Amino acid sequence: MLQGQTWIFDKQPTITASAAVGGPFEAQGPLSEDFDLLFDDLWLGQDSYEKAEKKLMEQACDLAIQKAGMQKEDIQFYLAGDLLNQIITSSFSARTLSVPYFGLFGACSTSMEGLALASLMVSSGYADRVLTATASHNGAAEKQFRYPTEYGSQKPPTAQWTVTGAGAAVVASVGNGPRVTAATIGRVVDMGISDPFNMGAAMAPAAVDTIAAHFRDLQTSPTEYDLVLTGDLGRVGLPIAAELLSKQGLELPPDRFGDCGLMIYREDQPVQAGASGCASSACVTYGHVLNRMRRGELKKVLIVATGALLSPLSYQQKESIPCIAHAVAIQSN
Repeated sequence: MLQGQTWIFDKQPTITASAAVGGPFEAQGPLSEDFDLLFDDLWLGQDSYEKAEKKLMEQACDLAIQKAGMQKEDIQFYLAGDLLNQIITSSFSARTLSVPYFGLFGACSTSMEGLALASLMVSSGYADRVLTATASHNGAAEKQFRYPTEYGSQKPPTAQWTVTGAGAAVVASVGNGPRVTAATIGRVVDMGISDPFNMGAAMAPAAVDTIAAHFRDLQTSPTEYDLVLTGDLGRVGLPIAAELLSKQGLELPPDRFGDCGLMIYREDQPVQAGASGCASSACVTYGHVLNRMRRGELKKVLIVATGALLSPLSYQQKESIPCIAHAVAIQSN
């Protein structure tokens, strides 16, 4: 059922399995035990960071499929996206999987864009088993969007650290696991910010727009959720989002409102304003959050993945940064 911007799933699909894969910096963070696989170097045995990112996604997909007790032939559709030009990480991993494929681009919102669409396909009865995934790599993203790490360029305090990792989930019509109950599809919001080193401030209004739409569409309040997490607003964007929500009469308790980009690394790791990248919300959700739900520590969560829809080309043309956020409500049995 469609209510405003929100799909409410009458036949609630199940996240039967999920997997999170990370790199060496993620292995030093507080959520390291929630990763299924951690690599000890950025290269992953490959000869480029881009190929390493593809391997991250392939590993996450393989692990999710294995944990679901399936073979890749059991997957009916594959939905994936990433940050690299023409989403090559996703397309090349789809070549490896060799199953029907939808390529997505929502920047760092891709994790919940994929989960929302996969849930819609399953709930509508047009699929029974859908795999969704996303990935990012610090070296590859820095090279494309900012400066190659070899330059050693300094960054301002508002900058964020791209997560090296990947997350994948198998969404099915039957099975055990947390259920997807609703998904709110975001609108593009552009407040005129053009600084690629200040993504948190740019994305915060889009997150607020989607969160407000979610509660308005469902006619419910933030107290319905044990946890509301944004994707990668970081230390700059999260307080902005909280203030904007408060002005709309939505008071989210600080102990229930957080950001994936502030969870994946320790405070003493040099990540400036926190984590970013497609893998930020994907790894935290498909690892840490779902693990807590399976242990019974969380009953109902809302994941609001945020994305900055810029590109090197748009930056060169001095465009501002359009942003979007997609929210997915997940409930344990």
